[in-house]
Parts: sequence; C-alpha cells; structure tokens
Amino acid sequence: MTSPSHSALTRNISLYRWSRFLRSLLFWQAIWFLYYQDVLSASDAILLYALTDIATTALEVPSGYMSDRLGRRKTLIASALAGLAAAVLLVFGGSFLLFAIATMLFGASTAFSSGTDEAILFESLAAIGREDEIEYQEIIAWRYSFTALALSAVIGGALAMIDMKLAYVAVVFSFAGLTWLTWIMVEPPHEEITNNGAEQLRWRHILGNARNPVLMWFFVLSALLYAFSHLPFVFGQPFILEALDAMGFASSAPLVSGTVTAVMMAISVMVSLMAVKMRNTLGLPVLILGAFALQVAISGVMALSDSVLVLGIMMLRMVPDALTRPFILGRIQPLLPDDSRATWLSLQSFVGRLLFAFALIVGAISTTDVSTMPYEDIQTILAVATIIGTTALALLALFARKIAIDAPSK
Repeated sequence: MTSPSHSALTRNISLYRWSRFLRSLLFWQAIWFLYYQDVLSASDAILLYALTDIATTALEVPSGYMSDRLGRRKTLIASALAGLAAAVLLVFGGSFLLFAIATMLFGASTAFSSGTDEAILFESLAAIGREDEIEYQEIIAWRYSFTALALSAVIGGALAMIDMKLAYVAVVFSFAGLTWLTWIMVEPPHEEITNNGAEQLRWRHILGNARNPVLMWFFVLSALLYAFSHLPFVFGQPFILEALDAMGFASSAPLVSGTVTAVMMAISVMVSLMAVKMRNTLGLPVLILGAFALQVAISGVMALSDSVLVLGIMMLRMVPDALTRPFILGRIQPLLPDDSRATWLSLQSFVGRLLFAFALIVGAISTTDVSTMPYEDIQTILAVATIIGTTALALLALFARKIAIDAPSK
C-alpha cells in the first residue's frame, strides 16, 4: 500500500477537528428526553438512552479491533453512515421500536468512532514527526466540539419550540457533512498485523497494557468520568422541566434546556483556553482528580435541591471534560502499541458505557411509571451516584500517590 503524502497527513489533522465539529452538531441534545417522554414516557426515555449505550457497549471492543485490523478511515466512514441512518430514522420515528432501532444505530456510530478518531489523529501526527503535539491538537479539537455542541444546543432548542422533529432534521445534514469529510481523509501508516503469530502478539500487548499501573489508573478514571459526565446529561432535561414547572414556565423547557447546554459548552471552551496553564501549575494528578470531584459534586447538588438556581451549577458539566480528556489521551497514547491502540481505547470506553448503562437500567426500573419524571426519582438516583463517586475519588487519590501519573520530564 502506498504511503500517504506529508500534505495528505497534515490535512488529516485539520479534517479531524472539523469532523469533531460536525459529529457534535447534535441539535437534538437539549430536547431528546423531553421529546421521548412526550411521545412515550419517562421510563421509555431512559430505556432508549440505555439502548444507545448498550449498542455502543456491545460494539466498542469489536469496533476497536476492526479499526486496528481494517483501518481507521474505513471504520470512521462506517461510523458516519450509521449516524446518518440513525438521524433519518429519528425524523420518521413515532414508535418505541423505530426509536429503539435508531438509537442503537446511533450507538453503533459512537462505537465505531470511539478510539478510532483519536488514533487517526495521533498516527497522522506521528507519521510526520509531530506526535509531541497530541495534547495541543486534542485541545483544539475539543474546542471545535464544544463550540458545535453550544451552537446546536441553542439552535436545536429554538427549532423544538416550532416542532421538535426539526432538531432531528438538522442532524441529518450534520451527519451527511461528516460522511463526506470522513471520506476524503487518508489512512495514516501504522503497524499492521496479518498473521496468526502476530495476532497473538496483539493480545499480549493488550494484556501488557492491563499490567501497566498508569494505564489501568487512567482506564478506571476514564470509565468513571464518562458515567458521571452523562448523569446530568440524561437527568438534566427532566430536572429543568420540573424546576420550570414550579415557576409556571414548563412550556419553555426546550429553549431553556438548549440555552443551558449552550452556555455549558461556551464555559468549557473558555476553560480549555486555560487548561494547559492549569496543567502546568497544578500537575496532571491534581488537575484531573479535581475535575472528577467537580463532576461528582454536580450530581450531589442536583440531588440536594430542585431549585432553578441549580441550573447555574449544571452549566459546569463539561468543564471536567475540557480539563481531562485531552491530557489523558496525551498521556496514554504514547504508551500504547499501534497494533492495539484503538482496541485499548475502545475497551476503556466499553467499561464506562457498561457502567453507565447499568445505572440507567436501574434508574428506569426504579422510576415511577408516569409520563413526566418526578424530582424525587431524580434525587434518589443522583444521591446514590454521589456516594459511589465520592468513594471512587478517595480510592483514586490514594493510588495516585503510588503511581507516576504525570509523564516524566524530558
């Protein structure tokens, strides 16, 4: 296979940040729970999100393996096409079955991109001798992603005030653009495995990763960060509806939800501008453990009160992502072999999604079978989660004292 040119690999780096932008134009993000519980019920809304995570979870490791075997570009094209199909189905959805098929396709889309998009960036950089830029490039990509999430949240909320399905129509166009952009990427060079002996070596590498205390510490932390980041995402919309209903403004919930999400992403973009300075000042362990503590605290505050003032705390939900994910990827990617990089990153996501899917199923079972989710149910779920998160934070901090979490200085 002919190696891609230097210019094509450089273009990959630019396309990567725009692919993250298009993938994050989720105009439905601020209204999906409101829409599902309006058409079906609150418990169905939780189950549908759980189905998304279950589909993603089931395909996480196979998709990472597919990426390592078949290539980054092909896997990302499959991701974009699955997302496009999901968006089209959601436009025409009206029953639990259609919604379920669409959400599972969206879960597949997420699984195919998980680990693979980060791998294509790192390997494109490494191929042209710029791998030291990985943290910087990931921070830029996250700014693009947060900006897209902010724009699509407020626009989607406004569209939903006219007709909720318009938010889903807009996502069709964003995934159509993502499909085209992914198609024009090139496959970066990376170590290939083609025989059975080498295949066994791949799995030895994965087992070797599991024996690396630094990789395992970040593995556990990443899984917890995923779960606690998404708790306010799932329960935030019914929380907002309950808070506004007490003030007589329930009809404005889609627009308010979109605005809260937009401000949330804007704050994260601003924080990302200071992220490198904060990392250098505080050190990596303090920075990311502090970010996780903030994530747990958000769930705790939501469990303490249903006041509209809590919306201000909810706006900090994506700040921990801005302070952790680029640095986690920058720390662990150089430790991962090419032949198992995407598989390991997918395994990491797999555990996080499995943990969160389990929490959602428990939440759906314990939720009152009414169309609108009451605050008492939200409070119980988030209170239990806060206790678990606080315990996990203490254990991670304890182990961090014995492990070289930060990269050794050169």
